[in-house]
Amino acid sequence: MLKSISGSTLVLKTDAGPEITFSVPDGTRIVRLAPGQTDLKNAPPITLPELQVGDRMLIRSRPGDNGSVLATTIVVMKQADVAQKQQHDREDWQKRGAGGIVSAIDVAAGTINVSVTPTLSIVVKTSKDTGFLRYAPGSVKFSEAQKGTMDQIKTGDQLRARGKRSADGKELDAEEVISGTFRNIAGTITSIDAPNNTITVKDVLAKKSVVIKFNADSQLRKLAPQMAQRLAFFLKSGAQAAPGGAPPGGQTATSGAPPSGGAPTSGNGAGGNTPGGNPQGPRPGGAPDFQQMLSRIPSVTLADLQKEDAVMVVATLGNSNGEVTAITLLGGVEPILTASPNGMGAAALFSGWNMGAPGGDAGPQ
Repeated sequence: MLKSISGSTLVLKTDAGPEITFSVPDGTRIVRLAPGQTDLKNAPPITLPELQVGDRMLIRSRPGDNGSVLATTIVVMKQADVAQKQQHDREDWQKRGAGGIVSAIDVAAGTINVSVTPTLSIVVKTSKDTGFLRYAPGSVKFSEAQKGTMDQIKTGDQLRARGKRSADGKELDAEEVISGTFRNIAGTITSIDAPNNTITVKDVLAKKSVVIKFNADSQLRKLAPQMAQRLAFFLKSGAQAAPGGAPPGGQTATSGAPPSGGAPTSGNGAGGNTPGGNPQGPRPGGAPDFQQMLSRIPSVTLADLQKEDAVMVVATLGNSNGEVTAITLLGGVEPILTASPNGMGAAALFSGWNMGAPGGDAGPQ
C-alpha cells in the first residue's frame, strides 16, 4: 500500500510489514487495474500525479545508482475501487454466506457440517474450485488470513462459507471457505487487574478459571438488556434460524466476512438494529439475524467491566502459562448463559459474529 509520495519518490508499506522506497523515472509504465481483474492488456494508463496515499500497488523494479530502486512498471488498484469491491463483497457474504462451528468433516466427500445455531446445522459442500483461507493465529481479520486447505479444518473450528444455498437452506455449495481455531470462553468475571489489562473468568465451558489478557486489537462490546433477553428466549425456545447472516466483519465483516473480518469495530455490519440497539425483527423464517443484530452493539472498555459480570469471549488458544489473549469480548450476556447453562448453545449462537469477512473486516470482532 502506498504510504507516502513526494515528487517522483514512492514509499510502499508491504503486506509483510517492511517499507520500500522507489524512484519513478520518466517512462515508467503506470496502469490502473480494477479489483479482481488479472489481464493488464486492457488496463488503462494513468499518470504519477493520479496516485494517492492508500492505493494498493504491484511494482516491478530494477536496481538504480547509489542503492536506489527504480520502478519500471506500476500496477495500481485505487483505494476507491478497492472500497467499492469490499462493499460488494460484504453484501454478497450477507446474502450468500453462512457461518458457525464445525461439527463434522468428511474429507473424502468434501463436506463440512457446521452448527449455525444450537438448533440448526448446514452441510458445506466443497469442490476442486472452492477457495480455502485460514485465519492467522490470534486474529479474526480477513486481511491477515492466509491460503489454506481443507485438511487444516478441524472439529470445533469456526468457519464461514459463501456460495449457493439449497432451496431448504440446509446445504451450501461453497465458492469460498475461511476457517480458524479459537477458544470460546463463557462465564463470570471473578477478578479484574486493570493495570495489567487482564481479567479472570470462571469458564463454564472448560470448568476452570482462565486469565484473559487484552491488547490494542481486542474488541469489547456489551449487549443491551432487551437484546440479551431476546437471544435468551431464542435459546430456550429452540427456534429454527435461517442460515446465513451478515458478515461481521467487520471485518464484518463484517469480512465481505474477511475477517473476516473482523472483524470489528469498525461497525460496518449490514443492517440489523437501530442505533439505539433495538434488534431487527425476525427474518421470513421466523428467527432473528444474529450477525446483523450483533454488528451494531456498542463498544465498551475494560473500565466498564465489573466483577460478577457475565461475559463471552473469543480468544487465542493460549500460551504455556494458560493465559489467553481476547480477540472479542461480549458483555451483558447473563440471560443467555442462564438459558444455556453449559455455555455450548451460546457458543454456537455467537460463533459467526466475531469473524472478519472479505470487504474490510467490518462488524463486531
